[in-house]
Amino acid sequence: MLNEREIESCYLGQFIPVHYHHNMLMDQNRMYSFKAAIDYAVKPGAKVLELGGGTGVLSWFAADKADKVYCVEFNPDMVQEARRMLALNPKGEKVEVIHADAFEYLPPEPVDVVICEMIHVGMLREKQVEVIESFKRRYTERFGGPLPIFLPEAVIMAVQPLQQEYDFEGFYAPIVQFQETGVSYSGTTELAQPGVYSIIDFTQPNDLSYAWQGKFVIERDGVINALRFVTKNILAVVPERNSTIDWLNHYMVLPLETPVTAREGDVLQVSFQYRAGGSIPSLQASLQASLLYQAALQPASYSAVYA
Repeated sequence: MLNEREIESCYLGQFIPVHYHHNMLMDQNRMYSFKAAIDYAVKPGAKVLELGGGTGVLSWFAADKADKVYCVEFNPDMVQEARRMLALNPKGEKVEVIHADAFEYLPPEPVDVVICEMIHVGMLREKQVEVIESFKRRYTERFGGPLPIFLPEAVIMAVQPLQQEYDFEGFYAPIVQFQETGVSYSGTTELAQPGVYSIIDFTQPNDLSYAWQGKFVIERDGVINALRFVTKNILAVVPERNSTIDWLNHYMVLPLETPVTAREGDVLQVSFQYRAGGSIPSLQASLQASLLYQAALQPASYSAVYA
């Protein structure tokens, strides 16, 4: 019988279908960014651990330079798939695919790099943040310091007010939508600049709960009926080039239960709270948006907030 965490894991997407992982292989932005970051972070002769390996492709990238790669996967179907695919590729023999729970697994030796791909926007649905925090505690207890390099090294999460079209051939349906990055959608109107609500630094202890209240200056007239969540993964920091290797998750657009009509210059207040690894509905239920100041009525108050 499944225990409570295993039941929650199934519900929250730990056992996503094999074909979903195949689609990830076809995501060129994801593949290019991870390959570049792993090539930078993994030095010749390194020991590498991947938590949640899926098809094993990121572990295979690491095997190009590493002496040994431990690839941990909880889904038995994906364990078989990863072993099959790695056997078809040169240096795949360097990767040991291990059927284990990432919440419990520790490598038999210290490692230099830990890869744990952040799949979902806002760190929702899947347990990567909790897995890494658990791993850091258990790794330190067994091996002491220093901790390995984590990939990603950090995550920046932001939110943005939108006017979103929900007309589907005349059928009105305010639904959750996922949008590709770098694509302009005719039914999406940005009404303010994104605001950062959390930065996760994996070299430091991290809280698993996010509670935020922030303000936005509305840049054009419209009806705020949705919030777009943006998640930027800092896969690797490259100090010698004063740059980073990044990967953006698809944007997630959540409809607001009560739309807010606003004009240019108004100040919107937004608040929400959720837990890393929680469900999308848990975040939706907490969304609140209201006008804090109306520019035409209270210009002095607006100026005071943003002076």
